[in-house]
Amino acid sequence: MSSAADRIGRIECFPVLPRWLFVRIETEQGAVGWGEATLEGHGEAVAGAIDAARDRLIGHDPDRIEDAWQLLHRLGFYRGGPVLMSAIAGIDQALWDLRGRKLGVPVYQLLGGRVRNRISVYAWIGGDRPADIADAAKQRAAQGFTAVKMNGTEDIGWLEGMRQIDALVERVGQVREAGIDVGIDFHGRVHRPLARAALKAIEPLRPLFAEEVVLSDNVDVVAQLAGCSAVPIALGERLYSRWDYRPFLEKGVVDIIQPDLAHAGGISEARRIAAMAEVYDVAFAPHCPIGPLALAACLHVGAATPNFVIQEVSLGIHYNRPAEDLTTLVRNPAMFGIESGAMAIPEGPGLGVEVDEAAVREMAKSPHRWRNPAWRGRDGELREW
Repeated sequence: MSSAADRIGRIECFPVLPRWLFVRIETEQGAVGWGEATLEGHGEAVAGAIDAARDRLIGHDPDRIEDAWQLLHRLGFYRGGPVLMSAIAGIDQALWDLRGRKLGVPVYQLLGGRVRNRISVYAWIGGDRPADIADAAKQRAAQGFTAVKMNGTEDIGWLEGMRQIDALVERVGQVREAGIDVGIDFHGRVHRPLARAALKAIEPLRPLFAEEVVLSDNVDVVAQLAGCSAVPIALGERLYSRWDYRPFLEKGVVDIIQPDLAHAGGISEARRIAAMAEVYDVAFAPHCPIGPLALAACLHVGAATPNFVIQEVSLGIHYNRPAEDLTTLVRNPAMFGIESGAMAIPEGPGLGVEVDEAAVREMAKSPHRWRNPAWRGRDGELREW
C-alpha cells in the first residue's frame, strides 16, 4: 500500500487484442492501477503520447489525480484532440484505480457515492454492414439485454441512399418485433442531403436514439437535423473535452451525449462533461465499444452521475473475436454479468477489474496493428466507415 511519501515510479502501456491499449501505473512502493487508453486504429500514436507523459509524471504524487490531469492537459502547449486526450484518459483511469485500491473502496465512492442501484446497458447487433438483425436481437434478449444498438446503413453516397433507408426501416421494424429497444448508429456515414430523410423514415418506429447521423464537424448541420425530427439525437464519441461539447449544448441540438472515457480525458473529464450536460437537461450515455477497463470506468461514473441513462457494452461485439472478447484478460468476468438489461455496480476496490497481468504481458509481445477498413463507392471515392 502506498503512503503519503509514495511517488509514481513506472508507467507502461500494452497493446492487446482485439484493438485495445491498456495502461499500468506502479508507484515506487509497489501500488498498481490500471486504465485504458484505446483509440481504435491509432494505438501507436497514443503510446507515444504516454511515453512523453512519463517525463512529467514519474516522481509525481499518485494521489494528486486532478493535478496530474491538469499537468498533462495544460503544460504541453498544444491541447485536446483524440491522441492527447486518450493518453490522458488511460493515465487518469489508472490513477483513480490506484487510489481506490489504496483506500480499499470502489471508485464510485470517491465520486460522491452511487445515485442508482444498477447500470442499464445495451449491446451491438448486426456488424458494420448490418445483417441478420432479427435473430441477433433475439440472441441478445436471451443473454439478458433489453436494448441493442445497430448500424443504420452500410457505406452510403451523398445522394444514392434511399434504398438503404428503406432497408433500415425494415431492419428496425424486425428488432422492434422481437420485443427489444434499439438505438441506431449512423456512424457519421450519412451526409446532409439524405440525413433528414433518414430521420423522418425511422421516426414512426420510435428508436431510443439516432447516433452520429452526420459527423460532429458542423454544429449548425446537427442543429438543422435536431429541428426536423422527434427522434432523440445522440453524439459525442468524436468529441474529446468539455470545450468540444460546449457549442452543441449551448445550441440545444443534442439530447444524449456519448463521451468515450478512453478518448475524452478519462473519469475526471467525463464527470465534468456529464455535469455540464445536466445543466442543459441532456442525458449521459458513455460510448464504449472497447475493453474491460474502459467499461469499468464507465460503470463507476454512471453509478455516480444523475443524468446517466444507459451504457454501451462490447460483449460479443463484431470487432472482437471469440478468443479476444470483453473478459479474456480479466480474472473476475462475473462482474460484467447481464441480468434484466442491467449490470451490477462494481464493488471491488478501484475499478474492480482483476487484470490477468501475465496474459496481458504475453499478448502485448505481439502488438496489434488494428485498422478500420477503407470503404470506397462505385466510382472509387472514399466513403465514411
